[in-house]
Amino acid sequence: MTATLRLTEELIARASVTPLDAGCQAQLASRLSALGFACETLESGPADFRVTNLWARRGRGDQPTLVFAGHTDVVPTGPLEAWASDPFVPSHRDGKLYGRGASDMKASLAAMVVACEEFIASNPAPGIDIAFLLTSDEEGPANDGTVIVCRELQRRGERLDWCIVGEPTSVERTGDMIKNGRRGTMSGKLTVKGIQGHIAYPQLARNPIHMVAPALAELVATVWDAGNAFFPPTSWQISNIHGGTGASNVIPGTVVIDFNFRFSTASTPEGLQQRVADILQRQGLRACTDFDLDWTVGGLPFLTEPGPLVDAVRAAIRAETGIDTQLSTTGGTSDGRFIAQVCPQVIELGPPNATIHKIDEHVAVADIEPLKNIYRRTLDQLARQAGTGC
Repeated sequence: MTATLRLTEELIARASVTPLDAGCQAQLASRLSALGFACETLESGPADFRVTNLWARRGRGDQPTLVFAGHTDVVPTGPLEAWASDPFVPSHRDGKLYGRGASDMKASLAAMVVACEEFIASNPAPGIDIAFLLTSDEEGPANDGTVIVCRELQRRGERLDWCIVGEPTSVERTGDMIKNGRRGTMSGKLTVKGIQGHIAYPQLARNPIHMVAPALAELVATVWDAGNAFFPPTSWQISNIHGGTGASNVIPGTVVIDFNFRFSTASTPEGLQQRVADILQRQGLRACTDFDLDWTVGGLPFLTEPGPLVDAVRAAIRAETGIDTQLSTTGGTSDGRFIAQVCPQVIELGPPNATIHKIDEHVAVADIEPLKNIYRRTLDQLARQAGTGC
């Protein structure tokens, strides 16, 4: 059994359902400390949702810095009886390692740590600093995890140059796809205010659903932007509509509509918010009088164009697997959105994601060691670049 596989199994055996870390970070910090990393635990959050974060750094402080980032928490298992084996007892079947977090993202964490162990053994004084940023609050609200650490790093003026997030980005084989960016996310809550009344006397009421219908039709039909070379067009989707008393003879007094933008670098939160307000008013709704609109920006889009980090990772993947990897910005959000605010180059690379969050989550054993080798080759490549000034 390889060191990477063994560590992956040990991490899976820790039932670290958000916000619990279950000792994962302490185990990893022990190995990193042995390599000369200065390890710091930063806890955050209320007593009933206490989050554990780890910041570990090795180097001089005045060199280019590569950050390995990830999360030790996992999503809930769902019904245990639906699993073929205990989700927190690593199990092997047909060349696959089963367990909650196997692919999201304990295999990546193990691969990162072992890659650093091998790299430092061969390069005790490399021309780059190496850091780890780990949290137990990525799968949950993400209010007390990576975002808190990034704020602290920004306050300290820590130098971060490149970051690899270990999210499971691959499709068929490790390395066939990396994320070099992510769309932003912004949610809105639209409350339209009418007048409740008897459904037989509509002249004595104002139906807020009818009031908002023309605006919804325009919002659905609007092309928000055309995207760009790296991002698809911005998407606007309704997620929930709440209205009515449950009775069939009452015109509701209000309707609440929840919606979400997934937006590219071709749009801004402020621009999208203004366009929504303009559409509502163009369709006869008066701000404050007829409607209220509340916004929550969950994360800004980020993009790392081809350059030192992307090129190093692509070269590492090609050397290890022969794959010419695909760059992608599709999918949901990740903690990369927080790290990108303090680090200029961020990519995501991990094993295939077909079973993440599912019953019987697993990772192919054959995907684990190549992932470690890709991380190791990337370290080698970036250290060479730093040494030559290229």
